[in-house]
Amino acid sequence: MSKALQKGLNTDKAAQLDDKDLAILRLLQQNARYTVKQIAEAVHLSTTPVHERIKRMEDQGVIKQYAALVDHIKINKGLMVICYVSLKQHNKTAGATFIQAIQSLNEVLECYNISGEFDFMLKVVVADMDDYYNFHVNKLSEVENLGNVQSVFVMGIVKQTHQLV
Repeated sequence: MSKALQKGLNTDKAAQLDDKDLAILRLLQQNARYTVKQIAEAVHLSTTPVHERIKRMEDQGVIKQYAALVDHIKINKGLMVICYVSLKQHNKTAGATFIQAIQSLNEVLECYNISGEFDFMLKVVVADMDDYYNFHVNKLSEVENLGNVQSVFVMGIVKQTHQLV
């Protein structure tokens, strides 16, 4: 993969985490609103080392951000589409231009650089089929150097988690 395509991808080495760090991460993934005191009690440490561990994991990029998980349907974004995208040209400039364009499309929740027949996989969430048509024709298809797009419509979510540890 070219450096242009790696832009925005985390290529750092794995952080050195012990069992207490992993326990703290599990708790934060369950509920990022836990207080340091609540976490400290759960992992059997005092608040100062827990705060220091959390700060260290934030500084190392282990903890990237804290976010609210939203139910797409309850905000009228009930259609999820997986888009497989191939580019016409595969050079540094073309890859960087595509990545920059995708960053500005609010409908795209996730974008992965993949191997195989396609170059990227997008997770797109919109209100309905008309909304997706508008996105596809008026936004995605207008991205420079776009080759082929294959859309797969998600019929149901079997498993969806954000918890890694």
